Amino acid sequence: MNSTDVAIIDYGLGNLFSIKHACEHVGLTVSITNEIDQILSAKSVILPGVGAFGDAMKALRRLDLISPIKDVFSKGTPLLGICLGLQLLFTESEEFGHHKGLDLIPGTVKYFSVQQEGDRTLKVPQVGWNSINLPPEAHSDHWESSLLHKVPTGTDMHFVHSCYVVPENADNILSVTRYGEIEFCSGSQHKNITAFQFHPERSGKMGLQVYTNFAQKIHSSEEQ
Repeated sequence: MNSTDVAIIDYGLGNLFSIKHACEHVGLTVSITNEIDQILSAKSVILPGVGAFGDAMKALRRLDLISPIKDVFSKGTPLLGICLGLQLLFTESEEFGHHKGLDLIPGTVKYFSVQQEGDRTLKVPQVGWNSINLPPEAHSDHWESSLLHKVPTGTDMHFVHSCYVVPENADNILSVTRYGEIEFCSGSQHKNITAFQFHPERSGKMGLQVYTNFAQKIHSSEEQ
């Protein structure tokens, strides 16, 4: 049986079909699955997610998917996290209590504090378009070999989230975004993992560029 290019992990809390459509748009074969053998045999894996961190980790445990995701990471298979999928890759979350994550990227998930901007209170969750930018200390070519290749700094992407990640290691910060007074990590990279707080599949032409880069990464990893 030929392996698919991408296994999108289905654990009941993801924006699966828009991700599938974006992958297929850039020429990738896709399976939406929670079958362990399909996940482990795929050329790449996407961990999506919308909803609460604790519920998501319970679903992954119930479906016995935690070890396979860690195996994907250990094998060096390209792994893409989206929205809640980004957060789950981190060590722990403080959303609605304390919850342990997959601990593949060292760091914490924090809840947005209440913020005032002038005479209005910023809404939580943040819903809508916001720009992604280079981290303050990054060189101009920081995105050159990443999934943000050919995406200009300052590009608007679509966000829907109440929490944000705080990586322990600044080297794991791929992009940053500001919401009120908080500048947070909107994209993270660690070894074979890339993960975004925003939804590339909802972000127009530049979001599709992310998937084009992902397809190229899959094909280049096949050739190695």
